[in-house]
Amino acid sequence: MDSLSYKTISVNSKTATHNWYIIDVQDQIVGRAASKIANIIRGKNKPDFTPHVNGGDKVVVINADKVKFTGKKMGDKEYIHYTGYPGGQRFITPEKLMAKKPEDVITLAIRGMLPANKLRKQFLSNLHVYAGTEHPHDAQTPKVLDLNKIKR
Repeated sequence: MDSLSYKTISVNSKTATHNWYIIDVQDQIVGRAASKIANIIRGKNKPDFTPHVNGGDKVVVINADKVKFTGKKMGDKEYIHYTGYPGGQRFITPEKLMAKKPEDVITLAIRGMLPANKLRKQFLSNLHVYAGTEHPHDAQTPKVLDLNKIKR
């Protein structure tokens, strides 16, 4: 029997490399941008992707207050959360959430596209969302990444 001349590369938390990227989401559609960012955070764009390891890159998202929704989602869509108390179910539309805390719109969209397991919290720690163009991550020298050039 012939044996393989190569071995499958499996990344662990010590050998994983985390690059820093900066993504401008101005005039981007929320869901399409979020799916591409979720793949980068999870590490699915890397050739050594390992599903059970946090091997993704760190992403700084700027201009989160200038994203767009298609159709009538800005007024019709509802984000729901429960406070834990009787009668504590709360609803908020993206229009009100954008006025109150625009970073949460992007964060909630990306959070919903990540797996619902113990790694989700680690993946979200690799995400840094800011409403304007200013961010405190210049020391990490993030590379600018254009979402329009990413195919998937």
